[in-house]
Amino acid sequence: MTALIRQLRFALRGLGRAPLFTAVTVLTLAVGIGATSAVFSVVHGVLLKPLPYEEPERLVGVWHKAPGLGLDQRLNQSPALYFTYRDESELFTDSGMYDDGTVSVTERVEPEQVEATWVTDGVFPLLGVEPLLGRSFSQQDDSPGTPETVMLSHDYWQTRLGGAPSVLGETLKVDGVAHQIIGVLPAGFRFLDEQPALYLPFQLDRSQVFIGNFSYQALARLRPGVTLKQANDEVARMIPVALDRFPMPTGFTREMIEEVGLGPDLRPLKEDVVGDVGNVLWLLLGTVGMVLLIACANVANLMLVRAEGRRQELAIRSALGAGRRRIGAELLLESVLLGIAGGTAGLALATAGLRLLRAAAPRGLPRVADIGVDPTVLAFTLAVSLLAALVFGALPVLRLARGHLAQTLKAGGRGSSDGRERQHVRNALVASQVALALVLLIGSGLMIRSFQALSSVDPGFRAAEEVLTLKLSVPEAEVDDVGRVALLHEELLRQIQALPGVTAAGLTSSVTMDGWQSNDPIFVQDFPLPSDVIPPLRRFKWGSPEYFDSMGNRLVAGRGISWADVHDRAPVAVVTENFAREYWSDPAQAVGRRIRPYPQSPWREIVGVVGDVRDGGVEEDATAVVFWPLVVKDFFEPGLDGRRTLAYVIRSPRVGTPGFLDEVRKTIWARNPNLPLADVRTLDEIFQRSMARTSFTLVMLGIAAGAALLLGAVGIYGVTSYSVSQRRRELGVRLALGALPAEVSRLVLRHGLRLALAGAAVGLVAAFGVTRLMSALLHGVSALDPAAFVVGGVGVLAIALLASYLPARRAAAIDPIETLRWQ
Repeated sequence: MTALIRQLRFALRGLGRAPLFTAVTVLTLAVGIGATSAVFSVVHGVLLKPLPYEEPERLVGVWHKAPGLGLDQRLNQSPALYFTYRDESELFTDSGMYDDGTVSVTERVEPEQVEATWVTDGVFPLLGVEPLLGRSFSQQDDSPGTPETVMLSHDYWQTRLGGAPSVLGETLKVDGVAHQIIGVLPAGFRFLDEQPALYLPFQLDRSQVFIGNFSYQALARLRPGVTLKQANDEVARMIPVALDRFPMPTGFTREMIEEVGLGPDLRPLKEDVVGDVGNVLWLLLGTVGMVLLIACANVANLMLVRAEGRRQELAIRSALGAGRRRIGAELLLESVLLGIAGGTAGLALATAGLRLLRAAAPRGLPRVADIGVDPTVLAFTLAVSLLAALVFGALPVLRLARGHLAQTLKAGGRGSSDGRERQHVRNALVASQVALALVLLIGSGLMIRSFQALSSVDPGFRAAEEVLTLKLSVPEAEVDDVGRVALLHEELLRQIQALPGVTAAGLTSSVTMDGWQSNDPIFVQDFPLPSDVIPPLRRFKWGSPEYFDSMGNRLVAGRGISWADVHDRAPVAVVTENFAREYWSDPAQAVGRRIRPYPQSPWREIVGVVGDVRDGGVEEDATAVVFWPLVVKDFFEPGLDGRRTLAYVIRSPRVGTPGFLDEVRKTIWARNPNLPLADVRTLDEIFQRSMARTSFTLVMLGIAAGAALLLGAVGIYGVTSYSVSQRRRELGVRLALGALPAEVSRLVLRHGLRLALAGAAVGLVAAFGVTRLMSALLHGVSALDPAAFVVGGVGVLAIALLASYLPARRAAAIDPIETLRWQ
């Protein structure tokens, strides 16, 4: 221990005598280790950390597949299957169903629209969550016709209701109906990856349930020892039981349901939470790993240069009795100290960077609340710091092990020059830095090209920055008849249209790219199907006549929906161009054709065709959409069907100016003060959010590529400068013998360019393989896009020439007389 402390003191004194070297090394390591630790903390928080529930590995998301519907995505849960699984399953301890949305809260607080989640009574026990106050939903709470109850999130209880325990037993008016508050959930609880303000019971009426209505999400807990395959097999066994137990939807037969191939597709619940973000995060971790390798190569070069400068010191110590093992241990100890110092500084950078990363993270990035510096991240940072220390510290030790320190004393004069082998090692390190930097630069270029491709995509609307969107819900307690609901929405819309500067305003059940989906089959009269076949699902939207003008949708043929269609309950529809072309080669031929959503519903005439819309976001192909009037008759069921929650789309050059939103809000509240506004945002914000993941990946790759390029330039500059200093005598002799300064400059520039070309050649080969891993993240551009490769290669060579310029200029300015005198 005494010897170790003595060596530690000696190493610290040695680093203290070289403050510039120590500072540059620690800073270089801090950048590499800090970036790696920050991204690892994201990967750990999002992908690796277990869900914060009891025995999360036994929780599964209950999904289905139905290949006969032509869907590329999983099919959700339906009430009929939920009841069947809960009654019949032997491998689930229990199963539950949930859905999310918004509700209006009035009376106790200022009218507001808040996020809410509907759950069945078994959901919270499944997750192992106990309320902080009160109780969870019981089977009675979840039964139809029983008194309405509600549970509060901890944040809503604290911020909106004062955090008083006395709220239990009191009432909260939700969508105009009094609900008794029965419980408050614990602080920090997140329902999967959501944090709604309120939780409400479904209260499903089993007698009204039929096969269909796959509109809900579900989860289940497996019994101990049950595998996912066994659970899927059991669900496959229970699906026919549900078909026997519950009636078919109107107009459908059991043969039609069987034809779609309905089957199980259970998966770990964690996949429901995380989604498909794993590819992006692993790519980013690999990216910053490359930056760390570049940083280690830079530090290794610095360590080699410093070791060369200390050869005589080490030779003297060897001559005085210090063994090679002791000297090697001291050099490694210096490396470890530098690694720990760099790791400590990097951890501070990572902590600060995580705040920025969480703020810049796209909305689709899950589990953001779980991202942070915890013991696992600390252990990872320590491991990376020590590993980096061994990587960059091993070279000087190996050089020492193979060298002969005694010969250094004999050859140690002012005129000694750098050995060719030592120069080769440093050159190889710099070439590897260039190669890694080029890979990152090409990857960043591909993301830029992808972003440009997405930006040039026609989303189906125009001038998004001039469009304000908001949602307004009319609860049944306020207006019970859906026809009167439509009249109220129309009245409010007319008043908004009269506001100064408003050029158009319309209504819709869902704004393009807002994430809300309603998918159902469409039967086309001109293309009859066998009686046991269900046609592909299409996206349904309900809208007012002015919606297309407000969005700037292009009318391809026919006309839009009119208010007369709404008031007269006319059986009409408008379809998108891709839907029309799928059945008729010319979209204009679709006008006058007839479609319907169910076999027994009335036929509805297509009166117009609008341009395609990227409803799922710019990263997805345009979705075939069918638009219906705000109120339709005999649609899903006999009678009127209408939307209570509608989005208002308001086009005006005043959008974003002070006071415009207040005018809209006052206009609505002047008619009914109990109608809160929700999801207030511009269409441009919705559009940018659809590109958020690509933008996030682009920014992160760009930062990594920039850091790699900078470190690579520093490496080239350092090696070239050191080469000039070691060849000072040779260059001075050249100048003395008549060489021109320009020739000497070219000699040095060629040295830097050779390093860059060697690294670029390796980097191009590596990029051909690595960029293929990015294919899933690219849109409208090939992973082998020539422009990205050419620009990346040229960029690296340009930076190399720039980094070599200053040493070349200094070499050309050498005074041969002074150099020869010094030698």
